[in-house]
Amino acid sequence: MSGRYSEHDHEHYERPRRRTRPRTKERPSYDDAVDAVVVTVDRGRFTLLVDGAVVMAMKARPLGRKGVVVGDRVRVVGDTSGADGSLARIVEVHERETVLRRTADDDDPVERVIVSNASQLVVVAALADPEPRPRLIDRALVAAYDAGMQPLLCLTKSDLRDPETLLVTYRSLGVPWVVTRRGGDLAEVRERLEGRTSVLVGHSGVGKSTLVNALVPDAHREVGHVNAVTGRGRHTSTSAYMLALPGERGGWIIDTPGIRSFGLAHVQPEHLIEAFPDLDEMTEDCPRGCTHGEDEPECGLDDAVAAGHADPERVSSFRRLLAARSAPDH
Repeated sequence: MSGRYSEHDHEHYERPRRRTRPRTKERPSYDDAVDAVVVTVDRGRFTLLVDGAVVMAMKARPLGRKGVVVGDRVRVVGDTSGADGSLARIVEVHERETVLRRTADDDDPVERVIVSNASQLVVVAALADPEPRPRLIDRALVAAYDAGMQPLLCLTKSDLRDPETLLVTYRSLGVPWVVTRRGGDLAEVRERLEGRTSVLVGHSGVGKSTLVNALVPDAHREVGHVNAVTGRGRHTSTSAYMLALPGERGGWIIDTPGIRSFGLAHVQPEHLIEAFPDLDEMTEDCPRGCTHGEDEPECGLDDAVAAGHADPERVSSFRRLLAARSAPDH
């Protein structure tokens, strides 16, 4: 037998072990961590509010691939003074009460969390310039119901067109709404937002940033314009940003970048029907696997309409939302 070691040498049977420190299952307790809320995310850096102070932070390595998004309530350690050049570390993310998510498209299995811990989704739509996109509005409503959030339809630029044409589409669903005009009074909007955490979504050019600047005068969100040729707006907000509402009751609004699509691959029909308890009750005798869509045989919703127990307009509107999960959003 040739080689450096003979069969009688122990090195022949056992390779030298690496001289590394033994692993331990013990993890830091972070007893000195403080609570914070994430107000914006930019290329792996997080802007937090800690007792009113603006603090920059990064994510601690033990969190691994766990995502941290705007609205998250977190615990941080390190330098939380907010001084120039200071950097804290996010070491824990509290359990989320709500999660607003979307996919890039309807065939994309990867869900993208937009914001967390919001109680209200404000769907901002212009009545003209640019033209409203009802299918995109429907998809945003589906996302709100799936997330367990209260929807609010905010129609802007009512000085250009009568809002009734669009409102009639959503009245049977019971979606609350507010209507604004350029330079008009925003008292009703403020009343709907006070004391809540609200996310504003809508496609570019509908007036989200203008609305935010009017509600929070020191927000300084960039305002875009609508292209006269394409009728589309230009993206002005590049990342979601959480802002405190002035006033005694307070509240928060989260401005998000303009969206061109709202994928709903993650939404299941059974989750959507649960957002309408009166209709859900009528589907108890539906066949297994019934999606409650318009072409489903023996659906309990059809029986309820035939018996006069359900409002046909409401059932039709619900089925329109259900169809929005796979229909184009433009």
